[in-house]
Amino acid sequence: MNNIAKSTGASPEQSLPDVLMRLVSELHDVAYLIERVEPQLLELGGAQILEHPESIKILQGLDLAVQKSRGLAEFIDTFTATIPEDWTVDVATALSLVKLADMRKALATGVRHGHSQPLSKAAGDFDFF
Repeated sequence: MNNIAKSTGASPEQSLPDVLMRLVSELHDVAYLIERVEPQLLELGGAQILEHPESIKILQGLDLAVQKSRGLAEFIDTFTATIPEDWTVDVATALSLVKLADMRKALATGVRHGHSQPLSKAAGDFDFF
């Protein structure tokens, strides 16, 4: 077992459907995080933000990123249902490439406590990294 597998509590050989469903969860989380940015941009920029073509393109790009993330998640979710549970993959190398510790742990073990940025955090709270 390599250091990444040890640090996350994951075994290197894991069920492929389980790993893919954890990826689906992460993609939904990405979509959620992007969605939270859109209203904040409108609040910060005010109504006049909609008067600028570049701002509209940025908002459309964010919306497209949400749709693509959710589309990829649904695509993976759909074909994962047809994969036999006994198919396994070695996730050690792939996990070693994931730099965010919380994401690495979620992909390795499926353990996550809510979204990566819970709504309950107060304005001004931040994490050092």
